[in-house]
Amino acid sequence: MTMYHPNLAEIVRRDPRYAYEAYEFVFAALTHCQKILGRLPREEMSAEVEAQHHVTGPELLQGVRDLALREFGLMARTVFRRWGINQTDDFGEIVFNLVDATLMSKTTDDTRRDFHAVFDLDRALVDSYRINMEEAG
Repeated sequence: MTMYHPNLAEIVRRDPRYAYEAYEFVFAALTHCQKILGRLPREEMSAEVEAQHHVTGPELLQGVRDLALREFGLMARTVFRRWGINQTDDFGEIVFNLVDATLMSKTTDDTRRDFHAVFDLDRALVDSYRINMEEAG
């Protein structure tokens, strides 16, 4: 379900390469990744505590891959293409658009290069797709 957020709509207006839903998905993937890594933030946050919840570009991309396969299955690659996402670098562009809009934070070590060619989306989402029978039942 898509929830309208005016700041996301403004990002899409300024950079129409990626669909609104791609930005929502990145937020969902971040939460998914933090949950897997045991880094979910609590309600009250300080700058020191926030660093404990940080996710690197490659870690986020693994969360993106995992969530996409769970949510969209074999359609994940098609969904990403529809959203304008053709390579892992595109997620870096989305993340840094969110950072520029102060909707996501980064460390001084984080760069767009962290997302460059981390894996091939076709291989990660199509060629290596497997149905987990434990989760299917």
